Amino acid sequence: MKRIGKNILYCMLLVLMSYAATAQNKSQVYNQQMQKVNRIVQLLNFYYVDSVDLAKLVEKGTIEMLKELDPHSVYIAKKDVSRTNEPLQANFEGIGVQFQIIKDTLVVVEPIKGGPAETVGITVGDKFVMVDDTLAVGKICTNDWMFKHLRGKKGTKVVVKVKRGNNPNLLTFTIIRDKIPINSIESYFMIDDNIGYIKLERFSQTTHQEFVKAVNALKQQGMQNLIFDLRDNGGGFLNSAVELADEFLSGNKLVVYTQNNQDHNKISYNTRFDGCFEQGKLVVLINEYSASAAEIVSGAIQDWDRGIIIGRRSFGKGLVQSQVMLPDSSLIRLTTSRYYIPSGRCIQKPYEGVEDYSRDAINRYNAGELTHADSIHFPDSLKYYTASKRIVYGGGGIMPDIFVPMDTVKVSDYYWQLYRNNIFNQFVMSYIENHQRRILNQYPDFEDFYKSYEVDPATMQQFYNFAKQEGIKDTLSFDIQAYIESFWKEHKDTVKQMYTSYEQFKNNHTLQSMLEKYMEDNLKLQEERNKTFDTDAYIKRQIKTLIARRLYPTELSAKIWLDSDDTYNKAIEVIKDKSYFKRFQIKY
Repeated sequence: MKRIGKNILYCMLLVLMSYAATAQNKSQVYNQQMQKVNRIVQLLNFYYVDSVDLAKLVEKGTIEMLKELDPHSVYIAKKDVSRTNEPLQANFEGIGVQFQIIKDTLVVVEPIKGGPAETVGITVGDKFVMVDDTLAVGKICTNDWMFKHLRGKKGTKVVVKVKRGNNPNLLTFTIIRDKIPINSIESYFMIDDNIGYIKLERFSQTTHQEFVKAVNALKQQGMQNLIFDLRDNGGGFLNSAVELADEFLSGNKLVVYTQNNQDHNKISYNTRFDGCFEQGKLVVLINEYSASAAEIVSGAIQDWDRGIIIGRRSFGKGLVQSQVMLPDSSLIRLTTSRYYIPSGRCIQKPYEGVEDYSRDAINRYNAGELTHADSIHFPDSLKYYTASKRIVYGGGGIMPDIFVPMDTVKVSDYYWQLYRNNIFNQFVMSYIENHQRRILNQYPDFEDFYKSYEVDPATMQQFYNFAKQEGIKDTLSFDIQAYIESFWKEHKDTVKQMYTSYEQFKNNHTLQSMLEKYMEDNLKLQEERNKTFDTDAYIKRQIKTLIARRLYPTELSAKIWLDSDDTYNKAIEVIKDKSYFKRFQIKY
């Protein structure tokens, strides 16, 4: 026994000596490299032939160094820290308006309810002409300039002069800046008598309380089942994800654990409280842009067989960043561990190069993964099991239980021009000025508007006339100038090589044939797109949605746009059909 005890002690001593040697070796390497970096900076500062902007060099070097690690370890310059953190902090300080720059002028799209701007009387369509005695129209009118002059410390004031409608006189408003909330939940409403819908945009400091408030409001309207939309949700705070998962999962259940593979430090996060939606049918919507915290919540729900996941495989961001402040108030977000969900799956997808990683969505599309479920193949080595022994797969991201392909119908060129040139917002703002009272008298609440309002032919004609005045023409009408300009952008290098002199141009008529072929191909493509894409229907839906957003509570307007959403409609079908929940062994 003594000999065994001595052997054990000897082995332990060897392990400790090995660990100490490794630690000492790492320490020596670290010290050498730090000395190397310091020496390089000294040489540049004292001996380089010209003066050196060391701050700029160090900043650029830091950015390049972090690129060698992983796609999510990043440097944030001091000037960008506040703006970068705003969505997570769920507020910023300013006057509280959503705006767009239209023809070199700031136009108020919507004053934030209860914000300083709305309180003093700023309204939809107001145009800011002066900001603190500075002319705010023309070249000076950029997003950056407006952010700089309209945002500011709580309690400070800004004076704006506004052009409103046809009033020839400018209106003057003194606005006292305040904290402006950035909501995590943009949309929530009842779909029918018992199905509710909540759309979560991000996981911020206020996400949990916003979610509980939305659930309670829907329950008061009779909600028994929920569609929870996490599509395009890029994530946010880990704690917010754990708190949210706790609202769906009963008992003491693992939500996620993090692990650093270098020091093997493992931290587990479990549910602790009674949740506000632990019973009732639950469907979660995800897509290729659902990431990080959104994947933790949807993954935990899937692994514990609490709900059905519908959509497309999520992004696959399972790297945890810790935020470190640097001496000059800049930041580094450094990856310190990985996320693992209850089944043991790591959320993070493989990564090799930053460029390849950023093109992953395009690569998925080209491989057919976003349009055909059978294009996605998982090896048996990535097989995991849910609480009820259903098979799920790792390899990065969350694979939904029910796949819904991406809508690949291309919008018509005309619709795209309308959208890109902000014609919808401009038209609706002017339309509401003349028709707000009539619409509200006829449709006093949102449900009346949603069920009965139709964009009539007269309104559509007004819209088309407005678009034409703004220079947007239906691309099915032949516009030779547009075709020639487009052709030149695409083929100018080839044409320049073909024709280097007038004689070549005079004797070679290939250009005419090329231009004819280009026009013919594009006209055919436009005709095909218009066969599969109902431009009028999309225009009507966009106009109706924007009118609703301006006249009724903003969280309701998405209900109009979602009517034609395949994933949303599949979720409604699934909730109404109990067989889906039996097939996936989902407890509700």
